[in-house]
Amino acid sequence: PMRFDLGRFAPHPNPLPAGEREPKYTFGGFQPTKSAPMLRPAEQFTKTILKWYARARRDLPWRVGMGRRGLPDPYYVLLSELMLQQTQVATVIPYFGRFIEQFPTIADLASADEQEVLRLWQGLGYYSRARNLHKAAKKIVAEFGSTIPREVERLLTLPGVGRYTAGAIASLAHDAKAPILDGNVIRVLSRLDHLTADPREKTALAHLWKRADEILPDKQVGDFNSSLMELGATICTPRAPQCLICPVRSFCESAERGDPESIPPPKKSKPTPLVKRWIIAIRHGDRWLIEQRPPTGRWAGLWQFITREPGGKSPTPTWVKQTLGLTVSRPIKRATIDHALTHRRYQFTLYACDVLNASPQPPLSVWARPADIDRYPFSTPQIKALGELQS
Repeated sequence: PMRFDLGRFAPHPNPLPAGEREPKYTFGGFQPTKSAPMLRPAEQFTKTILKWYARARRDLPWRVGMGRRGLPDPYYVLLSELMLQQTQVATVIPYFGRFIEQFPTIADLASADEQEVLRLWQGLGYYSRARNLHKAAKKIVAEFGSTIPREVERLLTLPGVGRYTAGAIASLAHDAKAPILDGNVIRVLSRLDHLTADPREKTALAHLWKRADEILPDKQVGDFNSSLMELGATICTPRAPQCLICPVRSFCESAERGDPESIPPPKKSKPTPLVKRWIIAIRHGDRWLIEQRPPTGRWAGLWQFITREPGGKSPTPTWVKQTLGLTVSRPIKRATIDHALTHRRYQFTLYACDVLNASPQPPLSVWARPADIDRYPFSTPQIKALGELQS
């Protein structure tokens, strides 16, 4: 009997008889009917998932087709893929729209000021993506004649573009035969294979990249890769996967075993360190003192109210004088702002005070009216602090 698995690490529980070869492309569950012509299982899988994708795909702004081939604008793909790194689709959609309105072409983005790019990115988080996007645009204009490359090797030379993003741009925008492997595709392939190994481990990840490459069709590569991502995002979800309505359920080893939610194994949780900071909002008449962060590190290049590591139980006028050279009233606590990142948690305690007399302005800082602050890119915690002050 023919056996169909996606290439598990462990040998098949019912090995083939001696001398009988396993099919090159196999997927769990597919059985050709007597009335239908025999297809390679991989071809049947491709046909099934593409048919589902054509019917069920979400109407996303970066998927708009253009030209004779109906492929999306490569600039749209580049922009959306960098925005979607570690960020949900629903969050990205409005940011994508604002970027396209402000920077309709890659050349417009390349010629923009970095502060303008960061301001438009404000609230989306992981600001290194915005800086890398801006650098990539400049490189594309300068070295590739404003044309986004189709070759994975060239795409990998762009700042912020790794193996997955390069494959996504090449396949989605140019229909080049390039595999992709994001979180959704990892989950889909792991469940099809019933891969019990941790995909974060080097060996398992290499296996998944190999499988993602092996199953690529010769045509409609972009749609095929998109269908895998779409399936993982809408049907084959991390929790409570909707196996009953999954278009490729008959190909899935994990569905057959009845334990898809256990695949892939959950990430081992680690304690998240808590980092505490003071935000000291200093007012001079109708203006607030804001400063620019260093050009490297977290929230690099963004602006903020005076933010420092705690120097005691609470900031005092003496501490402010010694730290900033400003004579101020007693800082009053206004709010506590919690902010969680992937690997750490922040707790910002917001204080407000007034300058009592003319004092020298600290370096890399400006006095800004509330209406003018909107022109400066702020991180999410600082935006929350501004909201507390305005309330």
